[in-house]
This record gives sequence, C-alpha cells and structure tokens, in this order.
Amino acid sequence: MSATNRKLNPSAIIAASLAGLLFGFDTAVIAGVTEALRGTFDLSAAQLGAAVSAALVGTLVGALGAGRPGDRYGSRNILLWIAVAYIVSALGSALSSGLAMLVAFRFLGGLAIGGSSVLAPVYIAEVSPPERRGMLVGFFQLSIVLGILGAYVSNFLIGQASDGELAWRLKLGVAAAPAILFLLLMLRVPQSPRWLFHRGRTAEAKAAIETLRMGDPDTLFAQFAKGATAPGDARLRWSKHRRPILLAIGLAMFNQLSGINAILYYLGDIFAAAGFDTVSADLQAVAIGVANLAATMLGMAIIDRVGRKPLLLIGALGTAVALAAVALIYSTGAGRAWLLPSLIGFILFFAVSQGAVIWVYLSEIFPTAVRARGQSLGSATHWGMNALIAFGFPIVAQYTQALPFWLFAGAMLVQAGVVWRYYPETRGVSLETMGRTVEGRE
Repeated sequence: MSATNRKLNPSAIIAASLAGLLFGFDTAVIAGVTEALRGTFDLSAAQLGAAVSAALVGTLVGALGAGRPGDRYGSRNILLWIAVAYIVSALGSALSSGLAMLVAFRFLGGLAIGGSSVLAPVYIAEVSPPERRGMLVGFFQLSIVLGILGAYVSNFLIGQASDGELAWRLKLGVAAAPAILFLLLMLRVPQSPRWLFHRGRTAEAKAAIETLRMGDPDTLFAQFAKGATAPGDARLRWSKHRRPILLAIGLAMFNQLSGINAILYYLGDIFAAAGFDTVSADLQAVAIGVANLAATMLGMAIIDRVGRKPLLLIGALGTAVALAAVALIYSTGAGRAWLLPSLIGFILFFAVSQGAVIWVYLSEIFPTAVRARGQSLGSATHWGMNALIAFGFPIVAQYTQALPFWLFAGAMLVQAGVVWRYYPETRGVSLETMGRTVEGRE
C-alpha cells in the first residue's frame, strides 16, 4: 500500500481548520459592536479606533512571533496555546470594564489570529498528501469565510434577542464557545509526523502516522528523509532561502494590493459615496459574504486540478477588470446600478484565486525546518500591508473615490505579469522535493 492511498483521518484537518473559523469570527465581530462601545465607554473617535485596531496590531505581532516557536516546539503544540488565547480574549473582552482592558484583550485576540494564520496552514500542509494538499489547506480559508459569516449572523441574532450593554458583551463573548471546541479537538490530534521525524522522534512520528492514517511509516520516513537539512540549515536565511522568501513576500503583498480588506472594511462608505444612502449595510454584508463563501468553495474544489498558478492568473485579470469597472463608475458618475455586481464580481474572482491560494502556497514553499518561520514572514507581510492599505484608503478616497480602485486594478495587472514570469506551479509536488521546484530545477 502506498504512502498516500489511504484515507486521511479528517479529525486533524477539522481541528486545525477551526483556527480559521476563530480567525474570521474575531476579525469580523467587532463591526457589530462599535456604536455600542462608543456609548458604553463614551469613546472619542481616536479611542474607538484604538479599540478596533488593537486586534490588528496584535495580529501583526502574532504573525511575526509565531514562526520560531512553531519550528522549535511544533505547530500543534503552539496552536494549543493559541486556543487558550482565543478563549481568554473572548471572555476578557466581554467582561471589560474600561477601554484599557478592552484594548488589552483585543490585542491578545490579535496575537491568536496572527499565530493561527501561520501555524494552522503549516500543520495541515504537513499532514496532507501532495495530491490533496491544496484542497485540505483550503479548509483553513473556508473556515475563515465561515467565521466571518458566523460573526454577521451571531451579531444579528444576539441583537434581535437582547439590547444595550448585554448585547455587545454577548457578541464578543460568544467566540469563547468555538475556541473551547478548538482546544478540545487539538488536544486529541498528534503532532506533525514530519516535525517529529526531523526532531529524531521516530517512534512518536510512527504513532502519529498511524493515528492520522497517512500511510506506510517506512515509506513516509524515506520521503521525509529527502527533506532533511544539516544543523546549520535549520535557520531562515536570505542566502539559503532567497527564492521562497521573495515568492512569499510578493504573494502576500499582492493579496492586499487587490484592496480586499480595505473594501470589506469600508464597504458601507463605498456604497454611500455612490449615493446608496438607503442600501442596508446588513444586506450588503450578506451578499458579499455569500459570494465569498461560494467562490472559496469553488477554489477549494479546483485548486488541486487546475493548479495554483492558473488560479492566480485568472484571479488577477478578473479582479483587475472588476476593480476598473468600479473605478469607472466613480470617475464618470454613471452606471451606479453596476456597483454591487462589480464588487461581487471582484469578490468572486478574488476568493476563487488569491483567497484560495495564499495560505496553501505560503505553507508549502519553505523547507520543513523553517516552514513555520517562512509562513510567519509571508503572514506578517500580509497583515502589515493590510494595516497600511486600510489606513491609507480613506485618506486617498476623500479626494477622489475612484483613485484607490484604479491603483488596485493596476496592481492586479502587475501581479498577472509577475506570476506568469516568476511563480512556479506547486500542484502535486511533495514537500520534500518542493525546493527543486521553487528554485526552477524541475
């Protein structure tokens, strides 16, 4: 029996993917409590901004800091502590008695989000067979999308059932429930067999392979040995890992230069600027969220058939057209009826391409010894660009609403050229032979 023709135990994939659900939920839930926080704590605009952005700052710090402990202690072990951080953050935020306490617990939640974006994809990639790795790591992105929708639905239901101070506290505190489930499930799954093997813990690696039903241990050990590194190579270095570093930074930068998060953060303002004063913000969120979910599921279904590179190319060109359409609407003041379809088209092209590919690609292009640190670099670039673009979008848009969309569309055209020229296809390539593919030797 080959190493990859047995049915993988789904428990590990489900458990690690729950980190994505918490990632999405904690990112989106704040949108439903901003006005209540302003009233409860009598916040100024700057103070409200601090409460909202605390998680984003924590996310960047968490992404930067998760790589080294992930490589040293194993991604599964650090994910356990991340689960605890999610629980404490949710409960602490719900019980906050003032701005300082709220900011502190929101920052802790951000640390958990950043760590999740690094270590959950790494764990899933390391326990997945090459021919299904794209789809299985894609469950992390699907969980993020489900978490965002879950936050919208949770906010709506809690808002219907209660009001006042109790409502916003429940909205923030309810995230503790899936966080507890995440912790309990992660306690039941083993450490990555690849990580254990490269640490010389072969007996534990064999037991983990059997638990996960990954295949024949001896066959897999021979495969893992191909990716072994000398002691001096167990460090992320520019001289040694220049190519995957550039690929990771480029992919993460272009992901945010599409404008995805700025558009989601300022969706209400975007519609208001086009004259849609009566359009329901809740319905906009649902329409965008459903489109995001549908396209993410499509991306997961085809990523291991079509490949990473073709999806990135299709997505770059498709998002460029959709963004240019939005820019034209603002530039000419005509065709506002096409604004929502254009934005939905953008979301569809983004989710089926960049949304589906980014966490997969970042998790597979670095060697095992430095995989978490490489993922950390890509994730930190992603979150850093997110913060810069989210900060700059309203500043540019106040002068001309069209300009940000022209810039985003141009960036997507540049990405198409860069991907075509420099990005290798990684579909079906084993993690141990990925280095030759990334360096262009295969």
